[in-house]
Amino acid sequence: MARVVVDVMLKPEILDPQGQAVANALPRLGVADVASVRIGKRIEIEFAGAADLDRAREIADKLLANPVIEDFTLRVEETPAEGEGQ
Repeated sequence: MARVVVDVMLKPEILDPQGQAVANALPRLGVADVASVRIGKRIEIEFAGAADLDRAREIADKLLANPVIEDFTLRVEETPAEGEGQ
């Protein structure tokens, strides 16, 4: 079994109010050296057989990301065999 991880982020030119709120809160926690924060989402797609990057790309493009305001990246992450530690 293989897992494809899809990371979806707002495009750099799109304002990220959630990330900005986190960045603004960090000094209250004593963290002063963070220049900016961007918030995104991670989606894991597990395929029954081998990882299918073409299929995962199609899923991400049509369903998981809004191509007008978001970019996405894909990567294959091997899942441990049954009985192995995670």
